[in-house]
Amino acid sequence: MVSPTGGVTTFGSVSNDGSLNTLGVKPGQPLVGGATTANDGGYWLVDSTGNIYTFGNAAYLGGPSQLNPSLPPGGSNAVNLKKPIVAMSPTPDSKGYYEVASDGGVFTFGDAQFFGSMGGQPLDKPIVGISTTPDSKGYYEVASDGGVFTFGDAQFFGSMGGKPLNQPITGIAATSDGSGYYEVASDGGVFTFGSAKFFGSAAGSATSVVVSINPTSDGNGYTEVTSNGKAFPFGDATAGLTGTTS
Repeated sequence: MVSPTGGVTTFGSVSNDGSLNTLGVKPGQPLVGGATTANDGGYWLVDSTGNIYTFGNAAYLGGPSQLNPSLPPGGSNAVNLKKPIVAMSPTPDSKGYYEVASDGGVFTFGDAQFFGSMGGQPLDKPIVGISTTPDSKGYYEVASDGGVFTFGDAQFFGSMGGKPLNQPITGIAATSDGSGYYEVASDGGVFTFGSAKFFGSAAGSATSVVVSINPTSDGNGYTEVTSNGKAFPFGDATAGLTGTTS
């Protein structure tokens, strides 16, 4: 779990390899997300400008302000973002990652491949999340109204777009078999599509905004996480793990 100001708390097998707090770094913009490497030996943090911070065995592969890590940031080696970055998603081999902006623009780094985006396309609501397919040959974008947009080999299995929602969607996560995905709303509501299975939700229980959903590797559970750092496990997701904060 990552706080907007740079604190990191890790649970279970994920080692705590530090944070912006331990580095004494204050981000110029709030952190908007993060992701662990495939073996849980490190993690990336990302802020709303797309700056990437690496810990453990997570490799720095570039960001919008420094497209080529071997060149200095800024100038011709940078992108002028039209809208802020809202989420990131790594490739399964941890040798690349995607960043997505609220206008649907997608930025690829390392071995992450570009398959298209909603950048420049009309959107009813802003994009709030991105999730890579298990084979790294596609990805999903999700908007706050639940609309899902597929690229590469990502398949469309339905969405909450155009359907009534009590609260906006805040994230999306693909299933490990690549045949489904979850959407999660800010009130904890969970919506399943394709092979994704429903095991319950934090709707009615969460006292703060739910910001993400994280499926288990076997597809038989998931954890919802709130903005104040509370975790709600369902199915075979593990509850009650002791956290380490940095």
